[in-house]
Amino acid sequence: QVQLVESGGGLVQPGDSLRLSCAASGRTLTTSAMGWFRQAPGKEREFVAAISRSGAFTYYADSVKGRFIISRDNAKNTVYLQMASLKPEDTAVYYCAAEFVSPARDMDVSNVDAWGQGTQVTVSS
Repeated sequence: QVQLVESGGGLVQPGDSLRLSCAASGRTLTTSAMGWFRQAPGKEREFVAAISRSGAFTYYADSVKGRFIISRDNAKNTVYLQMASLKPEDTAVYYCAAEFVSPARDMDVSNVDAWGQGTQVTVSS
């Protein structure tokens, strides 16, 4: 199994940037498609971004396209989410996720194989 630990969350102002990290242990990340999801209070967990095993392909929710960038460093077993031009509606707990079988383009809440514990991102003035 894989253990995922997120870091980098915090309180920022609208328009600011933030970078989340997800460190994995217990399994080499090269065998997993990786993704980020988020869950705001009172809402369901939703897809944010995903990256293929090689890092060659990335996928984004429309709400973050052009503002967020997902990347991975397989040598460090780490996945990142660079967030820019943050908005109050980006406020949520952000979760790192691993998918062992399906391709990154198919990542969905229902088929994630491993979750991190989450990190809070709050965007407020």
